[in-house]
Order: sequence, then structure tokens, then C-alpha cells
Amino acid sequence: MATPCLKLAAFAVLLIGLSALGAESLRVYWIDVEGGAATLMVTPAGETILFDTGLPGDRDPGRINKLIREEVGATKIDHLVITHFDRDHYGGAADLSQLISIGTVYDHGVRPQDRERVGEAYMNFESEARLVLTPGDQLPVKQAKDGPALDILALGVLQRVVEANDKHPLNPLPANYERQSKDESHNANSIVLLIRYGDWEFLNAADLTWNLEENLVSPRNLVGEVDVYQVDHHGLDRSNNTHFIHSIRPAVAIMNNGHRKGAGPRTVQGLRTSPGLQAIYQVHKCLRESEEHLNTEVDKIANLKAAEECDANHLMLAVAKDGRSYTVSVPRSGHSQSYGTRQSRTGF
Repeated sequence: MATPCLKLAAFAVLLIGLSALGAESLRVYWIDVEGGAATLMVTPAGETILFDTGLPGDRDPGRINKLIREEVGATKIDHLVITHFDRDHYGGAADLSQLISIGTVYDHGVRPQDRERVGEAYMNFESEARLVLTPGDQLPVKQAKDGPALDILALGVLQRVVEANDKHPLNPLPANYERQSKDESHNANSIVLLIRYGDWEFLNAADLTWNLEENLVSPRNLVGEVDVYQVDHHGLDRSNNTHFIHSIRPAVAIMNNGHRKGAGPRTVQGLRTSPGLQAIYQVHKCLRESEEHLNTEVDKIANLKAAEECDANHLMLAVAKDGRSYTVSVPRSGHSQSYGTRQSRTGF
């Protein structure tokens, strides 16, 4: 365990490093919503983009609002993307709108079969606009005056993916490949987002499950190789297809898990054996008995306690202004590590 002096020194180095990145660097925060999902992006042009809102009630919306106001210094969510209609992703939206103003809301559309599930609170909370995403759409984000372009592409929506072309490399299934049973849950409808800033690429596929992950990489790899992978479905084994992970070859994997949710053994094994993987970060330490071995190094974990004792620490990533490197930090431990970006690209 690091001493307080060492932790303070490490945090000072982190602050110096972030200062060197400049005020217009791209930042990403993984907010602790206890095994739900809430990922905040602050763009080089100063916009805030929130992907999912955790559960309804005071806790998750309160944590999101606090981080946006106190850590980021913003007073508005410019873009809110709800990836699918599971409560731990859309549930906090209405309560969050009572705490902070919301610009445009994006989702996959409230179909007749979804209306009762999401309820009137979701249907009617206040925002400036609502848009439905389809495969191939890009979020209309503002661009900074200098530096690389920021592009956010919907690769998949409602179990449909973008059309493949010759720029997407062929990627056949491995021998003895096995599919899981068909997913009938709302997780299958997840919006899949590929985010690029210069040479840096980040994949957020929400809670997409095993068979649908396959469609992103075979018979052609629509994703390519990414720098950062937000581990699907909190690290549960019904997602995180090993062939999928090994095809996108992330350098860094970030798992927004809970202390007893996610960090499944097959998922962790798939990540640890993925070619080119350099680090795994977790929002929570896995506290399931006899599964300590599933955790990453303790300095790469934001929260070490169970939910009822949790300090709600976050993970943070900052991309250099030129898009050629990025730094992942764990404020709780003072850990800070920089990585160079990949050069592999798809047709996007």
C-alpha cells in the first residue's frame, strides 16, 4: 500500500501531466454507479457527452451531477446518449434532468413495446431535443478550432450494424467457435459507439451480448483495432465474446463493474489473453469470495469497498491534444499511466 506522501507525489505528477495535455484535450470519466453505467466525455470544444445515467433515485444522478459540476466545472449535459432500455442505463435520466439541464437526448427510439418499460418519467423529462440513432449516424458534436476532428459513429443500433465494405478486413471465425443462445433481452438492442479523436479510438458497446458482438467483427471487422475498450456489460460472461475481444485488440480495457457484478472469469481470461493488451482498469474491486484472482492490480481499481461503504471514486482518461497519446488515472490511488495510440484504422 502506498504511503500518503507517495500518493500525494503521484497525484502531483498526474496534475502536471494533465496540465501538459492542455485545456482542450479530450477527457473521459467512468462514474461509479455501482454496477450500472455512466460514462462522461468532455470534448476539446468544451461540450459534455454523457453515455447512460445509472439507476433512478438520488444516488446515481447525484453522483453524476456532482462530478460534472465539481470535477468538470460544467452546468449542462450537451448530449445524452441512452444506449438501451435497462434500468441501470436509462433509469437515472429523469431524476438527473431535475439536477442539471440536458441538451439533446439520443436513443434507439421508444417503440410501442418499450413505452410501458421506460414509463412516463423517461418519455417526458425535460430536454432541448430528442433524436433517434440508426446505424451509420454520427453525433453532431462541435469541433475545436485546432487539433484533430472528434467523430462519434453509431456502428450498431437495435441489433443492426453498419454495412461492411472492402475497407473492412475479412475476419473469419476461429475453428471450434461456439455461439450462445439467442439474447431476448434489451441488452441486445444496445447502441454501439466508435469514438475517434486523431489516432485515438474508443469502443463503447454498452451491454451488447456474445452473438451480436460477433456481428461487429465477422465476417468483416467493422471496428478495427481500438486503443480503449469499455468492457461490455460490466464484464459479465454473457457478453465479451473472446473472438470479438481478440479481433479489436484493445490496448487498455476499462470495466465499469460493481463489487459483485461483472468481472466474469471468461471475460477476464479473454482480456488477459488478448494480443496487445497492456492494462485493465476496474471501477470496483470484485469482492466475490474466492475470486480475488479476477481483479486487476489494486492501484488500477477506483473503489475497493462494497456499495454500502463505497466512496464513489471514478476513473479518468485524458487524450493528448494531438490525439497521439492518452493517460489513464485513478485518483484514489494516485496511479497515472500514459499510452501511445494505435495506427490501425477501418473504413470509418
